[in-house]
Amino acid sequence: MAVVVASGIYTTSANTKSADLVSGGFQFVGKGKITLAAKASATAPAITCAVGGINLVNDQKIPYTGTAGTLSINDNIIASQVMNGGRVELFIREITGGTPTVDYLLLFEPM
Repeated sequence: MAVVVASGIYTTSANTKSADLVSGGFQFVGKGKITLAAKASATAPAITCAVGGINLVNDQKIPYTGTAGTLSINDNIIASQVMNGGRVELFIREITGGTPTVDYLLLFEPM
C-alpha cells in the first residue's frame, strides 16, 4: 500500500527555487516505488525529485496545467519508478517572472 511522502499546493515566486518540500516520517525511505504527480496553473514551473541522491526527474517542466486543487493521481503522473531508497528530496522552481501555483503529490510504495 502506498503512503504519502509529500503533498500540497505550493505557490512559487518569480525566478526562485523552493526549499525541500519533503519532511517528517518519510523523509528517508527504503527500496520501493516512488510516484510523483504534479499540476501547475501555468506552463513555466519545473520540478526536481531525488531519492538517495539519484534523480527521478531533474528540473523537468511540469507538463500539466489547470486549476489549483484539481490534481488527479491517474491523470497527472510525471514519473513512477522503483528506487533503492535513501533521502527523498522534492523541489519546485519557477523559471519565469510569474507566480503560478503547483499541486504536488509524492507517493512511496515499499517493496
